[in-house]
Amino acid sequence: MAFWQSPIRCGNRGPLADLHVTIDRVGGAPGGFAAQVARELREAVRSGRLSQGTRLPSSRDLARDLGLSRGVVVEAYEQLVAEGFLESRVGVGTRVAAQPAVHADGPAPPAESHYGHRPTSPDLGCFPRQAWLGAVRQVLSTVPNDALDYGDPGGVRELREELAGYLRRVRAADAVPGNVVVTTGVAQGLSLAVHALRPVVLAVEDPSSARQIPLLRRAGATLVKIPVDGEGLDVAALRRTRATAALVTPAHHYPTGVVLSPRRRADLVAWAAETGGTIIEDDYDAEFRFDRDPVGCLQGLAPDLVVLSGSVSKSLAPGLRLGWMVAPPRIAGSVRQARGEFDLGSPVIDQYALAHFIRTGGYDRHLRRMRREYRARRDAMVAALAGRLPEAKVHGIEAGLHLYVELPDTRRADAVVAAARLAGLSAESVTETSLALGFARLGSQRLTAAVAALAELIDHQNVRTKY
Repeated sequence: MAFWQSPIRCGNRGPLADLHVTIDRVGGAPGGFAAQVARELREAVRSGRLSQGTRLPSSRDLARDLGLSRGVVVEAYEQLVAEGFLESRVGVGTRVAAQPAVHADGPAPPAESHYGHRPTSPDLGCFPRQAWLGAVRQVLSTVPNDALDYGDPGGVRELREELAGYLRRVRAADAVPGNVVVTTGVAQGLSLAVHALRPVVLAVEDPSSARQIPLLRRAGATLVKIPVDGEGLDVAALRRTRATAALVTPAHHYPTGVVLSPRRRADLVAWAAETGGTIIEDDYDAEFRFDRDPVGCLQGLAPDLVVLSGSVSKSLAPGLRLGWMVAPPRIAGSVRQARGEFDLGSPVIDQYALAHFIRTGGYDRHLRRMRREYRARRDAMVAALAGRLPEAKVHGIEAGLHLYVELPDTRRADAVVAAARLAGLSAESVTETSLALGFARLGSQRLTAAVAALAELIDHQNVRTKY
């Protein structure tokens, strides 16, 4: 590739004497010569090599220095004037325009967030790549051209039909395609449900996932925390609040792993019926019940009072960003309208692929395989904890991808979490003496070794509570 690098000269003095513009003569750089000149000057302004007020050469002089036509330089100058990097006035020439001030004491840009490696994350190495590839190929070879248009913002009909059938069969949901809305995951489903119910005072479980709290507040909810005990959400405490809706995880509460008891389920539905409230059911971890079939969803018990939200984030992969909501017609219609106004719906090829995957049995086969695998990993971690950290109490083993571990009062959860991460485990502190410990991402042998390493680190560091 041939390049021409030339200094911008203005009598070979001042701030322009050492500033060079590099031109790709034969490489076919995007936009042609004018775009290259504009790009070089733009970066010089952004980096501070060309400061505010610096006068640039005339278009004729710069064209001569660069061996280009004057029209190319005029076009570059005009582009940068239009963008606000340069200003041009008759009799004054072309100068670097004033740039927005950057204050060192202003708010720092947000640090890069690392959302992976949560205790609740699935093993992404088990994603059924070949089966999913087959589903995508089938979709691309069969769907009509019109199917690739925007379509229904509530989701393509084929996927809503498959989801309705699947949820009726597996979760005992009262679902028909008309009250199913496809979302980009549970997070969006919860946000849209809150948006549809506004103004809403939303009861949330305590403890609960810390990541959901800012999401719900940003959606417009006023939050009220309701304690969780051995039976799940304390409905008696809920009745003493002014909540108009309640967000619950009845299948497997995060982080404690508690399953909402039959008595509390009935009480919660009665609260909603008596007060006109709405139950938002996050069907968390329902697909991974190990010791018996999962209890049917609340939505199937009271479809006019419950919004059911789920996704494939645990069963397949979070990065697919595919989820669903089953809601009463009024809420489903409001959410469908909101999707049309906010983002026009979800990617259609992935929706058709998931519909094909469910319809052909691939989704069920994958879940059966992963239940066996995750159960083996759970057993390995429970056994390793019992052998290496017998003072720890382990809860929530019936379902899900994590364990809830209570430590003796002499252990600090934050320090144990740090040690767990050093040992290669996924962990989050819940209280000063409890934590969530994930087991899905490591095989059984590696889990056993990691727990052994954790025990050694705890003993070595003498992780104790300060009194």
